[in-house]
Amino acid sequence: MLKALCQSLCLSLPLAANAQAASVVFLNPGLSTETFWVSYARFMQAAADDLGMTLRVEYSERNAERTLSQARALLKGPQRPDYLVLVNEQYVAPEIIRLSKGTGVKLFLVNNGLTASQAQSIEAQPEKYPQVLGTLTTNDEQAGYQMLHQMVALLPRTDGPVDLVAFAGVKTTPASQQREAGMRRALADFPQVRLRQVVYGGWSRERAFEQARVLLQRYPNTTLVWSANDEMAFGAMQAFEAAGRMPGRDAVFSAVNSSPEALRARVDGRLGVLMGGHFTLGGWAMVMLHDDARGLVVNRDGLREHSVPALQSIDQAKARRWLKLLEQADHGVDFQPYSAEGRPADYTYPFLTAPMDY
Repeated sequence: MLKALCQSLCLSLPLAANAQAASVVFLNPGLSTETFWVSYARFMQAAADDLGMTLRVEYSERNAERTLSQARALLKGPQRPDYLVLVNEQYVAPEIIRLSKGTGVKLFLVNNGLTASQAQSIEAQPEKYPQVLGTLTTNDEQAGYQMLHQMVALLPRTDGPVDLVAFAGVKTTPASQQREAGMRRALADFPQVRLRQVVYGGWSRERAFEQARVLLQRYPNTTLVWSANDEMAFGAMQAFEAAGRMPGRDAVFSAVNSSPEALRARVDGRLGVLMGGHFTLGGWAMVMLHDDARGLVVNRDGLREHSVPALQSIDQAKARRWLKLLEQADHGVDFQPYSAEGRPADYTYPFLTAPMDY
């Protein structure tokens, strides 16, 4: 009888006040076969396992309408999760936030937060849009800037012009916009570098390959190839190789992502510059959701939006080390120590302030 009474009381309390496992659904914007987003979900699952949470991942297969349909079914259905984690890929977040009003489901944004105009519109209509629990984005603009700086440093010294082509992701994705903005900011430091063209490869290897074939014919002296992700970099590399030009010798390539293929390309020198580490944001979000479910304040600094310095430069030594860590499901991370549980009031999540080195 005592056990039954306890269960009844626990069920009547909000999740934040009891010890039941918090349930999370992640609306994954990527393909279910896409290395980055699969590894992203795997890192989140490792965090959920460590922290005693339940996680379900739904892939949109890079279809914004599918994301919205998934969100609608989750938020209007009979078995709602405690938390919904989403990405503002192709600007889907405002509609999902609107759909969540009155459902009791807390929303958390990762990787792509609201744009300034979206945030302004939402703040002006509190009767229509509930407040989001938190947002974790990464240092995309700085990464784009740093990539070009490191690429130029690899070139032989010359007074002549240097031709650059760039592969951005999607125009309606904040992370892609910010990486491109960083690259454009870096151009001001290098007057000898001529940005010949920016194309939008949609994060796709196949599309970037076709685009690179055209760009090579148009700008045959290209020696710098900047890419906002690894798939597009590999597509461009394929086009260069087909034209008899060797990546790493005849042109400097850069990429973002720490897939095994990208890490190996960094080790062998085909990629001269590689930025990675942002696959961890979902895992760090799980730590914060775990703490919120325990009744802890997660926006300890009073902020709901945080830019996490997760993207970091990966040299050859780090690439070798990360390749070994990728063999472990959790990338060698113990998530429990990152929780604010049992910590003093001034505790700051370490992943908010410094890149995690593995």
